[in-house]
Amino acid sequence: MTPEAVVFDIGNVLIEWQPERFFDVEVGRERRIAMFDAVDLHSINDRSDMGEDIAVVIAEAADRYPEFRDEILLWNERWIDIASPAIDHSVRLMSALQSKGIPVYSLTNFGMQTYDIAARKYPFLRQFDRDFISGHMKVIKPDPAIYRMLEKGSGLSGGALLFADDRSDNIEAAAARGWQTHLFETPQGWADRLVSAGLLRADEAA
Repeated sequence: MTPEAVVFDIGNVLIEWQPERFFDVEVGRERRIAMFDAVDLHSINDRSDMGEDIAVVIAEAADRYPEFRDEILLWNERWIDIASPAIDHSVRLMSALQSKGIPVYSLTNFGMQTYDIAARKYPFLRQFDRDFISGHMKVIKPDPAIYRMLEKGSGLSGGALLFADDRSDNIEAAAARGWQTHLFETPQGWADRLVSAGLLRADEAA
């Protein structure tokens, strides 16, 4: 069936999210590897994505691991530099879908404070037809609850939804609910999927 709405993850679909790359530049690869081996920063960030204040959870981590204190604090102080740059082709795809009257929703693991910061730099984050942001929902992908909440909020389910995400576990959770899915690897691959789904012409997906 032709999808009735398209659901975008944000990190690594609309905005690059590569913390390791950022820290390689800022503190050097060896120091970054040592820090990430000692400190599970991604799990700490998940706490923000589930609704806790990013400044608080990062400060707690910095206190817990004083040998990496200055580096850990960069996660909050320089967060917008980690969440960078925008993936311009994906942003164009979002706009192209909406210009044809196709609803576009977000479904993203994102903290409340960091989303507001990101939206100031990336205005397209305020242009979704519906927002489903984990920090406000208090649950993160791939928990099935977050998919149920989108279905309830949008009134759509199963094959009426086409979802793009860069993580296979998130995709598998959506597919288990009957959603149409696309594992995002490149914006061109996503463009091709939207064309094959009958939502855009090739020229509209360029």
